[in-house]
Amino acid sequence: MQDNTTQTLPEIAAPEHPQKLLPPPSKPAGRPRRWIWWVLLLILALAAGYWWHERGKSTAAAAKSAGAKGGRGAGGGAVPVVAAQAQKGNIGVYVSGLGAITPIYTVTVKSRVDGELIAVHFKEGDLVNKGDPLIDIDPRPYNAVLVQAAGALERDKALLANARVDLTRYTTLVAQEAVPEQQLATQKALVQQYEGTITNDQGVLDAAKVNVDYCHITSPINGIVGLRLVDPGNIVHATDTTGMLVITQLQPISVIFTLSEDQLPPILQKFRAGQKLTVEAWDRDSKKKIATGTLDTIDNLIDQTTGTLKFRAVFDNQNRALYPNQFVNARLLQQEKTGVTLIPSAAIQRNTNDTYVWLVKPDNTVTVRSIKLGTAEGDQTEITSGLQPGDKVVMTGVDKLEEGGKVNPTFQSAVPAAK
Repeated sequence: MQDNTTQTLPEIAAPEHPQKLLPPPSKPAGRPRRWIWWVLLLILALAAGYWWHERGKSTAAAAKSAGAKGGRGAGGGAVPVVAAQAQKGNIGVYVSGLGAITPIYTVTVKSRVDGELIAVHFKEGDLVNKGDPLIDIDPRPYNAVLVQAAGALERDKALLANARVDLTRYTTLVAQEAVPEQQLATQKALVQQYEGTITNDQGVLDAAKVNVDYCHITSPINGIVGLRLVDPGNIVHATDTTGMLVITQLQPISVIFTLSEDQLPPILQKFRAGQKLTVEAWDRDSKKKIATGTLDTIDNLIDQTTGTLKFRAVFDNQNRALYPNQFVNARLLQQEKTGVTLIPSAAIQRNTNDTYVWLVKPDNTVTVRSIKLGTAEGDQTEITSGLQPGDKVVMTGVDKLEEGGKVNPTFQSAVPAAK
């Protein structure tokens, strides 16, 4: 018989405090997000870099201050400097302009007759003198014409002599009434006709001689021969537009340069008074003087578009340093100042308010001395006030000086007087 007894599950005991139910379990707290850590690390790195930068600046400033104190002779040391002594000398006042070397004479040699070029008596680049033979053109056709002209002259001279004899005879016969006066008049006209013919013959003969001379071309000036433009064997003509060679005078030679019209009055006054004004030719960089000459001519017109005037200076150019069409810087000596105080330009110091030098005292201490400048030329400058000849000024090492500081000066050689 089946047991129908129902098995019951054991009852679960109820909690002792049913009113205090536990809350449902919460999700465990997650880890902080990683980007927050990266931001913090970046901030720390920037802070460390800023601190290191400021520390470096402080260290450099301290080192600089210490070096400056040491350089100024801390502890009694003297600052080594290079000094120079002001001296009395001469200095020129120059005005400058751009110029070009221009030959005084340039000749293009052309043929004045037609014919074959048979001989050349020069080499390209030769220095030739006036009258030196250059080129020969075949003279034979012109010699033939010369012979013909001479023959015609002799023939007509003989006819004239005979006509004059007849004129003398007719004059006697007319006096004796042996011949009519009309015949005498005709004979007189015939004599005059022969005289005119002889004059014409003489002109033809002279023209033939000139043409023969033109066959032998000589140099019209002293100068340098350029490149040959026609070779022997060619036929040349008097109507040719191009020449056979070009001769350029190099000794003397001139420089044409321009100056502003504002600079003209003092130059014109001295030029009209007959003074010889010196002109120097310098290279393009104004570093090397090429030659020295004198002012020769002043142009008669001012260029209104540029406000400048042309000047011509002449140079003997014995060493041929100046070459045609070469560009140079021309410097005209307008005035020569004598007996002025000069110092090297390197000793002059400037700030926003003053121009000064560091003056070396007899006890080898330095002080600042204000000065006024005059003319500057090359590496020298005129001092109009503030210094006297014999004063010593610092040229190099001024960056380590202070008022009243001790120096150990080394003097350069004496400044040469300006010329």
